[in-house]
Order: sequence, then C-alpha cells, then structure tokens
Amino acid sequence: MLYEQWKKVALRNPGTIALRCLATGRQWTFGELANEAESLPRTTEPWVFPRGKSADFILETLRGWRDQRIVCPLEDATNHPVLHDLPPEIKHVKMTSGTSGISRLVAFTEAQLAADAGNIIETMHLSPESPNLAAVSLAHSYGYSNLVLPLLLAGVPLVIASSPLPDSLRRALVVDSNWTLPAVPALWQAWFTAEAISGGIRMAVSAGAPLPIALENEVHKKLDLKIHNFLGSSECGGIAFDRTHSPRTDASLVGTALEQVQVTTSSDGRLCVRSAAVASTYWPTPEETLGQGRFELSDYGEIRDTGIHLTGRVGDQINSAGRKISPESIEQALLLYPNLSECLVFGIPSENAERHEEIVAVIVGHPGTIAELRRHLDALLPAWNLPKHWHFVDSLNTNTRGKTSRTEWRTRFLSTRNRHPGG
Repeated sequence: MLYEQWKKVALRNPGTIALRCLATGRQWTFGELANEAESLPRTTEPWVFPRGKSADFILETLRGWRDQRIVCPLEDATNHPVLHDLPPEIKHVKMTSGTSGISRLVAFTEAQLAADAGNIIETMHLSPESPNLAAVSLAHSYGYSNLVLPLLLAGVPLVIASSPLPDSLRRALVVDSNWTLPAVPALWQAWFTAEAISGGIRMAVSAGAPLPIALENEVHKKLDLKIHNFLGSSECGGIAFDRTHSPRTDASLVGTALEQVQVTTSSDGRLCVRSAAVASTYWPTPEETLGQGRFELSDYGEIRDTGIHLTGRVGDQINSAGRKISPESIEQALLLYPNLSECLVFGIPSENAERHEEIVAVIVGHPGTIAELRRHLDALLPAWNLPKHWHFVDSLNTNTRGKTSRTEWRTRFLSTRNRHPGG
C-alpha cells in the first residue's frame, strides 16, 4: 500500500526536486529518488532500521516498503530491538520516547501510518508548494509523520538542514522561501535568542514539549510569526493543532483535534483519542489503553469551547497533605514571572511524613530571588502550591525531541540531596 502510493507520487512529479541535503549539497528529483530506491539490493532480513538525517534514511524506508519488511526508525545511538513473531499486518514499529521512564514498542499497519499522514496534511494544509525543512529527528514519530510521510505519500519536498544550530538555520532559510518548519520549543528558543529566524517561513510548528507562552508571544511580537502548537503521541500520531493566527493566552491550551481525529475524556479525566491512525498494539505486551482505534493518554485534560486543555499527567500529580496538586499549574504560574522562560516542578517524598510530598521547583537562570518568586506565586496560587525546594540551573537539558523528564530530574535532585543532607 505505502510503496504503491509512493510510486504514484514519483510518477506524477518525475522532474520535481523531492529531496535536498544541505550538508552535502546533493539533491534528488522524485524520479531519481524512485530509481535509486528500486536499484537497492533486496533485503533478506524481516526488518529494516532507518537511521540518521540524510537521504539514506529515506532510501532505507523505501526499501522496507518495497520489500514488505517491518520498518523501525531509530536514532543513531539506539540499539535496534529484536523484532519477531509480529502479526503479518504489522509493517511499522515505533519506539516511544520513554519520558515516563519506560521505552516501549508500538506496532502499526500501513493503513494506520497513512491515516496519520493524511490527518496532518489535511489539518496543516501541507502542500508541494511549501517544502518541509527538517531540523528535528526523522526517526522520532514527530519527524517521521510530519517530514518523511508527507514527502513519500503526498509529494511535499523535504530539505534536510545540515544541523539544528542557529547558523545552519540562517543558511537554510536563504535557500528557499515559503517553508514549513516543524521544531521543538528548545530549538525555537535557541533560534529566537540567536536572531536566526528570518522571513520565508509559511508555517512554524512546535511539538514534543509544552511551548512557553512567553516565547510564543515574543516571536509573534518581534517577527510577526505565529508558532503553532502541535500535540501528538507515538501511539496515535497527531492529536491536536493550534490553527489560530494569534498567540495563545492560556498555556494549558494545545489546540483543537486534527481532522479525522476525535478527542474525548475518560471517566477519570484522561484524554482519549479515536482515529484510523491509532496503533494496533504495544508489543510484545498489549495494554487495554491502546488498540481497536482508541488510545487513552497518560494526560489529564478538558475539552472546552476554546479547544483541548492539558491539566496534568498520570503519575506527575503531587500529593501534599492529602491534596492533589498539578505541577503544570505551578509551572504556568511561574512562567508569568518576568524573565523566567523555563522551569520544571515535581514532588519528592517528605522525610518527615509518610504519603506526603514536598514540591521542588527547578528554575533556569536566576530571574529573581526565592523570596520574590514565592511572593509571585503566593499572589496566584493557594499556599499549599508553593515549592519548598528551589533549584537554579543553567539548562533543563531537554533531549533532541525537546522533552524534559520529571522522573530524571526527580532522581537527580534526590541523589544530590542524599549526598548533601540538609542542603
């Protein structure tokens, strides 16, 4: 199914530039890319593992499609999983990002992958007239669905940046105009700070982590560029997209459901997604939260007139004196403080009381004193929401997908506290 669709795309646009790699200067028309894919030797393995950020990734994907093998995209440093005994209809496997501490495999059919691409293309109005600029990983679900699949299934040209650094973006933006540029908040912040964002961007998209309201507003005010928030998941592809043209005023708002995607809430308040793009199962251990066209997220949310709002995450809620506290609500209040652009809040076990957690706030930079930050929060939130511990750092060290793990930061903070009791 996927390879046949690709061949139709290539036949319609044989002389049109399909792929460019700015690091090497090489480029391929759709006809050249199709011919090179056809000439690749047949694989004898039941799977292929595309890696990297080059034409090789695209060609290895096409080889897997052509030979009806299981395609499992991987980051460069990731060891490939052993894939066996999968149902015959499964042709694609994703590795989840593991922000909850566990990385799992998610199994897809060809139709499910194609449905995700179709939903994204229809919602974002992706077209061959607006090339995609790749600054994020092609192997991650975000990059694969927004960059690789639109190229191969809808003929949206792809230009691979030499690196995600600001200088590379500056050079890329002068190569062409009318770009669609998907990225993560950490990249948008770095590019904006370095004044690397110029004209020529038709659509700016941010996913992988919450997009700070302050950054969204600053970019819009200075550059008249709207960064569109995009919510997705490895298990079901695209979920919600901010279609508006003005900056959001509520950080919990992630957008409205993609075309052909239905979002509801479960009895306990978790977001549920139903669409033809939802994966078949986790592998090798299925879970009732995934399958039969339905995926129940680990995020709590609300469906309002304005759109879909995230209100917390399963396992992230802080238990303080019997009260359930959302760390996101504290983060959103902190981000209203002047010159505070990044923070992370989580709970740690209290040393003085069982089943009670103390609140930790990790702050990037030194936007104010602890006393000033406490006064700021005290005016916005109930007293039991105020952090007990304040930790100032230079960076939250987001990964290449723009994600920050509360689990990792909690472990790091507890390790430091155990080495320096009372500190």
